Amino acid sequence: MLKPEIEDGQASLADPQFRADVLAGLARRPRAIPARWFYDHRGSELFEDITDLPEYYPTRTEVALLESLCPELHQLTGEGRAVVEFGSGSSTKTPTLLKCVKPSAYVPIDISGDFLRESSRTLSAAFPDLLVLPFEADFTRTLTLPHTIKDAPKLGFFPGSTIGNLIPLAAVDLLRAMRGSLGEGAMLLIGMDRIKDEAVLVPAYDDSQGVTAAFNLNLLERINRELAGTIPVDAFRHRAIWNDDRARIEMHLEATRNVSFTVEGRAFDVEAGETIHTENSHKYGPRDARILLRSGGWTPIREWTDDEGKFAVILAEAQAERPAP
Repeated sequence: MLKPEIEDGQASLADPQFRADVLAGLARRPRAIPARWFYDHRGSELFEDITDLPEYYPTRTEVALLESLCPELHQLTGEGRAVVEFGSGSSTKTPTLLKCVKPSAYVPIDISGDFLRESSRTLSAAFPDLLVLPFEADFTRTLTLPHTIKDAPKLGFFPGSTIGNLIPLAAVDLLRAMRGSLGEGAMLLIGMDRIKDEAVLVPAYDDSQGVTAAFNLNLLERINRELAGTIPVDAFRHRAIWNDDRARIEMHLEATRNVSFTVEGRAFDVEAGETIHTENSHKYGPRDARILLRSGGWTPIREWTDDEGKFAVILAEAQAERPAP
């Protein structure tokens, strides 16, 4: 197959880690690409559309929980903390939290820079007296937060059950990185989706309008656009399955026919029925959630859930660091 022509500067604009993850992920067996690369500007827009779908219960359930827990949360956290939101996206749930805790500053962190700045402008307009410090970064590693909030007590905010996108070992590493970023005396408010009936779970990730399918397939569009890919997107279909053994929803892109394509000149052949694993969404029971948080350096101090037990919001505090022996 001929190597596609690459426009001047096209390849150099691609995120080096995106390039590395895609090339390595397509070469491995089974094929897999990390879910964080869903979120270019178009992917972020599509995800916001997903949160409004009737099948997608997590967002509306979590928002209702945040509204109901506000008085107690205000009492537990106090005022004046700097709120640091990991993977802020459009910050849909953030106004509810900010009205509740009355922070000294708000630091949204997201890997999608354009989307981050856009949502930060919207939030600044809604809270004109609040210091908003958008921070474009990969929050999966320990970060040095803006100097402006260095001495402020911090409240990490990680809604949406995004922690479920990571396998448990990686989730523990992420929680430890958050602990390192936020420092001593920090608190963390985190959303976690609960294990429930497959008939409720699968439609939330395979909606009748095909929005989640478009979100999944957009990853291939991004590869074609940013990495000079020649992937025939119409040769793949979206699949969402419940893996009961691992208590997680899995999203895949399944080839509907044999296909050959290149990414930055590297050739790949995918057989009909073969999949590219693009996302996991782990679900946690109450005990598992507490174990996960403690393993990541956080002590749960309060948990809230809806009447049906679909979703949980947990407040935790940073465990004291133990001195080296």
